[in-house]
Amino acid sequence: MSRENIVVIGVLVLIVGLIGLFSVLAWRRERAKTGRVRGAVLQPMSTPIPAASGVFPVMTIALIAISVLITLHVGMGHSPRELQYWIIATPDGDGLADVLSGEVWRLITPIFIHFGPMHLLFNMLWLWDLGRLVEARKGRMMFGAFIMGVGILSNLIQYLLGDSPYFGGMSGVVYGLLGYFWIQGRLHPSFGYALNKQTVIMMLGWFVLCWTGLLGPIANWAHTAGLIAGMAWGFSEVLLMRRQSQPKRVG
Repeated sequence: MSRENIVVIGVLVLIVGLIGLFSVLAWRRERAKTGRVRGAVLQPMSTPIPAASGVFPVMTIALIAISVLITLHVGMGHSPRELQYWIIATPDGDGLADVLSGEVWRLITPIFIHFGPMHLLFNMLWLWDLGRLVEARKGRMMFGAFIMGVGILSNLIQYLLGDSPYFGGMSGVVYGLLGYFWIQGRLHPSFGYALNKQTVIMMLGWFVLCWTGLLGPIANWAHTAGLIAGMAWGFSEVLLMRRQSQPKRVG
């Protein structure tokens, strides 16, 4: 591993560590102030978007369409010739040399690659359930920024810590959305949506099971980075909102 990659890994690990520390400290602070906060309405993920939102999930549908098209284009990941243009780095390349030379699309395109029909179906169902709600509740600009930020971060962490360019999937983003909904549902009752307890237990159980290695090679670092980033994003929004809502002191 080159010195450049070691430095990048160190910086990214530090960022993720700080995000995780911030998340834990913020959670403890909020819990100490308000106790265990519950959402006003505990709804399953399949709850439809309220008609009053007036937002058609264009971006969510576009993300699903792009994922399907690219996955089919690379033969479900079994076409090395086509795959090499979409993974984060070429196998024989020098680290992130492709990205640094101008092929910046590689930072995000791995989220659209899926290795098999079940991998694709599973991620697209979660993206549809969660993504369209964020798009409707927060708008397309925020949703697009979330996808880009969490997607790029999870891809970089997976590549630099997993040490292989052969990975892909929307899972890192999906775990980011889960983390975001989890925090919003607990600390921001007026958000309007919350994950039910069974969903949280199931996804965290799946998260741990993937790390055991019993399910084969899985982009676990992408899952981890996405989950932490989504939780941190949710915490940041809640804290910023509460700070803005505090009455200003005069004099």
